[in-house]
Amino acid sequence: MIVSPSLLSADFGHLADDIAMLNRSEADWYHLDVMDGVFVPNISFGFPVMEAMAKLATKPLDVHLMIVQPEKFVTQVADLGAKIMNVHYEACTHLHRTVQQIKAAGMMAGVTLNPHTPVSLLEDIIGDLDLVMLMSVNPGFGGQKFIEHAVEKTRRLKQLIQANGASTLIEIDGGVNRTTGKLLADAGADVLVAGSAVFKAQDPEEEIRVLKHL
Repeated sequence: MIVSPSLLSADFGHLADDIAMLNRSEADWYHLDVMDGVFVPNISFGFPVMEAMAKLATKPLDVHLMIVQPEKFVTQVADLGAKIMNVHYEACTHLHRTVQQIKAAGMMAGVTLNPHTPVSLLEDIIGDLDLVMLMSVNPGFGGQKFIEHAVEKTRRLKQLIQANGASTLIEIDGGVNRTTGKLLADAGADVLVAGSAVFKAQDPEEEIRVLKHL
């Protein structure tokens, strides 16, 4: 299992310490949630903070843009050295074009679906995607309760990927912990994003290790 801890749940007063912990841990990627207060009802952090994070991080950046018109920022995300750029299906009028822009910039192209958005809408583009991220909470805030329907949705997405002969990874974001993570792993998830479960744990590195080996 690929584990991508969400820095939205980190202690921003001691961000360097939290990133150093992730550097030491078995975490694979760093998940960066960018919110604009328009697409989602919250604002998180922007490029100056992410640039500071990137200088400290020793593992790939998994950038999740919960913003309108994410295509405007492909170059800036690539300039961070990001491995993955995730954009929302609901925020992209010309999704195929945006996916191609992300790939042309040298990144893995990810498309994120909100809880209400069916996986069937990706049928015509699934072969072009490196990754699909399913939101298992409504985007905008950390620490929310896991939406159980995400487990069945993960199964359906796995079936869609296999039916199209694609190699797309499945990433899940929201309310992920040991219990929900096991359900998602069994349903076909490849990547788990965990925020509160990691950063509020007594031993964050152990929590990451457990998720890694689900």
